Amino acid sequence: MNHFQGKTAFITGASRGIGLAIGLRLAQEGANVVIAAKTTEPHPKLPGTIYTAAAEIEAAGGKALPLIVNVREEQQVYDAVEEAVKVFGGIDILVNNASAIQLTPTLMTDMKRYDLMHQINTRGTFLTSKACLPYLLKADNPHVLNLSPPLNMEARWFAPHVAYTMAKFGMSMCVLGMASEFRKQGVAFNALWPKTAIATAAVRNLLGGEQSIQRCRKPEIMADAAYAVLSRGSRECTGNFFIDEEVLRESGVTNFDKYKYTEVNDSELLPDFFI
Repeated sequence: MNHFQGKTAFITGASRGIGLAIGLRLAQEGANVVIAAKTTEPHPKLPGTIYTAAAEIEAAGGKALPLIVNVREEQQVYDAVEEAVKVFGGIDILVNNASAIQLTPTLMTDMKRYDLMHQINTRGTFLTSKACLPYLLKADNPHVLNLSPPLNMEARWFAPHVAYTMAKFGMSMCVLGMASEFRKQGVAFNALWPKTAIATAAVRNLLGGEQSIQRCRKPEIMADAAYAVLSRGSRECTGNFFIDEEVLRESGVTNFDKYKYTEVNDSELLPDFFI
């Protein structure tokens, strides 16, 4: 059964990494994918632009709409949502994927980076959700999926990088609050987070480079898990903090070897933060 034929997914930060992988997975089922991201010119350290992502989405079988969106800019977000609705007729799915990361202790975190993380992660998620909600409320099976961690209120997740943790937990608090706020109207809000580190530009550039990449899983595991969550009924599936591997196990997957970036033992895979 094709859940996503003609459905429209608005994905922030979808020019690369996990956001793009989710877009491609939905495109395989005929979804319309709005690539709401800010990379328009090739970057020396980051793969992909909104236009290369659009070409990949179309090649995978979906329809793509690349839009220049910095989620820190309120007007850009609202304009992109209006454009998406004009082109595709509505919004069925929102994936809040855009994020900034900097794992620094308090005295080494300059306020410019603090502001960036909070404006993109927490505020960007709140703003994009708010902008999409009028259309999600009209959709058949509306889902919002935030790529954010379970709310593990343990000091060890705050002490080393409190600014980043607060910004990511802000996204998870949007799930907690909005799932309850919109439960009666049937809009699902869930979080999805990887059990292991995922091979993305952030890991390569900020979190240990090529050596760490060898011990990661591919973004496709998050895409398949997102697909499983978004396939569920929005009234029955809301307010959850999902972990990618657990979602796939529930769907009957038992072998995860295909998701490994390289041939390493399971014990060598890097666990992700907040797990």
